[in-house]
Amino acid sequence: MSHGQANQKQTIIGIKQAVKALRKGRVREVILASDTDGRLIGDVLSLAEENGIPVRYEGTRKDLGRAYGIDVGASVIAITE
Repeated sequence: MSHGQANQKQTIIGIKQAVKALRKGRVREVILASDTDGRLIGDVLSLAEENGIPVRYEGTRKDLGRAYGIDVGASVIAITE
């Protein structure tokens, strides 16, 4: 792995995987789809708040999925470093 690759941000897509990464302290930022049901992302929001991780809302689930290279919608994107 080159030095440039080591510093690249990585993304984790999906609620379950984002929760795991938040619990491990690997997340630097959380991006949520604006049309996600709040009941589904309660754990993500709680863990982000507890750990001081910034959360922002960006587009719809379909928009997020497309933006991060998947063919289905994505409710949560966790950015790691």
